[in-house]
Amino acid sequence: MARPITLFTGQWADLPFEEVVALASEWGYDGLEIACWGDHLDPWRWDDDAYVEGRERLLAEHGLAVHAISNHLKGQIVCDDPIDQRHRDIVSDRVWGDGEPEGVRQRAAEELKHTARLAARLGAGVVTGFTGSSIWKYVAMFPPVTQAAIDAGYQDFADRWNPIIDVFDEVGVRFALEVHPSEIAYDYWTTQRTLEAIGHREGFGLNWDPSHMVWQEIDPVGFLWDFRDRIYHVHCKDTKKRLANGRNGRLSSHLAWADPRRGWDFISTGHGDVPWEDAFRMLGAIGYAGPLSVEWEDAGMDRLVGAPEALAFVRRLAFEPPAAAFDAAFSTRQ
Repeated sequence: MARPITLFTGQWADLPFEEVVALASEWGYDGLEIACWGDHLDPWRWDDDAYVEGRERLLAEHGLAVHAISNHLKGQIVCDDPIDQRHRDIVSDRVWGDGEPEGVRQRAAEELKHTARLAARLGAGVVTGFTGSSIWKYVAMFPPVTQAAIDAGYQDFADRWNPIIDVFDEVGVRFALEVHPSEIAYDYWTTQRTLEAIGHREGFGLNWDPSHMVWQEIDPVGFLWDFRDRIYHVHCKDTKKRLANGRNGRLSSHLAWADPRRGWDFISTGHGDVPWEDAFRMLGAIGYAGPLSVEWEDAGMDRLVGAPEALAFVRRLAFEPPAAAFDAAFSTRQ
């Protein structure tokens, strides 16, 4: 059975949810990965029967399923340090409260628990998102940071996220962390350390987004194989590296999206450096049967053009090869 192709609504939250639903249906998407911001979903209303049924009815009227929901914004706050104006800009008054950092983190954690409950009610088996990180600020490693400080950061993550994942387990939903700069897991080895920190528990896995790996020179296809038992969700988002002129840096120099001086940019799926055919073949090899969610972030293309184009690209390449054909080809990756 073909994997469903969905549209992630996070980059469309400036539009009313009803409008995004109509667009996705018109373009031919199979369903949505619905963001918990804008007016798209409110996790605090998880026990409001009329609200939940209204969302289900709207999707059904347009022939769309909900395969996952996202709460990247509030997930980011759970572990972040410091909490500052950046966070105030992305959360509701309810989560921000008086702005006292620990209170903000605790209310964000509570919303993540409600997100799991809402996902269960909507029949979505996965919540995608971020975790935040108290040690991302040390990534440059100068002044030097002690190993004890790094260890404490992973312990802080485990202490804050284990109670959240307890609720995910209770309601039968899994959390998929998007491996991404600024998270507790942002590359290969930090992903390994993160899974170890949380005890490899079933309720916590990964949202595979190759765009964040390519510009770091991480092999996204090999990543799929090595973490094959933890790939709970997939984002189809592309990256184009722009490093060849000797001026552009990998860290992007604090420049805006689409500025030609940046070292990389998100780009329309199929136009960048992600090896999509190899990736889709590997997804078949590891038996991934979940959604392929188009996440639109190309600042150089109109999204009303790009989103249907990305759907056509993914639908053309996301074939279902026989997994047995890859046993020998990829056994060396173990």
